[in-house]
Amino acid sequence: MWIMGDMMNATPKLSAPSKMPCKSWSLPAWETCPGARGKGGQPVDACRTCYALQGRYTFGAVEAVRKHNLDDWKSPDWVDAMVKHIGKSKLFRWFDSGDMYDAMLAIKIAQVVKATPHCAHWIPTRAYKDAAILPVIEELLQPLPNVVVRFSSDSVHGETLDNVEHSSTIISDESEYVSGKGRVLCTAPKRKGKCGKCRACFDPRVKVVTYHKHGRAVNPKMFDREMAD
Repeated sequence: MWIMGDMMNATPKLSAPSKMPCKSWSLPAWETCPGARGKGGQPVDACRTCYALQGRYTFGAVEAVRKHNLDDWKSPDWVDAMVKHIGKSKLFRWFDSGDMYDAMLAIKIAQVVKATPHCAHWIPTRAYKDAAILPVIEELLQPLPNVVVRFSSDSVHGETLDNVEHSSTIISDESEYVSGKGRVLCTAPKRKGKCGKCRACFDPRVKVVTYHKHGRAVNPKMFDREMAD
């Protein structure tokens, strides 16, 4: 059960991923990603190369921001603080690491999105697997016109989710890409991994975004470490 934090002054810390055209709010990867775990608690295929458990994401200062947010969102004034931090931004990404692991967090995010109608929000997630969080997504988030909640497929071979409004998948080879109306292949690899002017992930007209598999396999000890923390 979620318990209200004792903090009275929220201080959200935003990140600025070099790939993205906007800022993001994130949590520790894997620790807050129950949807990334398959049978036996092992990572699903798409999460075996999780970038948020490698490289600069393992730096102390970067990890500290995400751990701070893990407690900070429980503050009673977090919604107001997030609205202030987003300010006049036109775009905002949730979770360049981590996920909506708690139903109350999902409710609060919906409140932030509703209070910032001028901003287009993008939420990639596997929290749809959680029976307590899915209703929040369907009833509070998806009806809002300024947010795209993309359900992430676990596949690395282009398999897509059925009967969902917006989703994403991963391909290991260009030949696995299935084109069609409402489908977009991520073009970031053509721009050294940067989004550039592309806004497909934020666009409600885009039903499926297909990403190229990238990165290296995560050392299994990293998953064990995150669970221990």
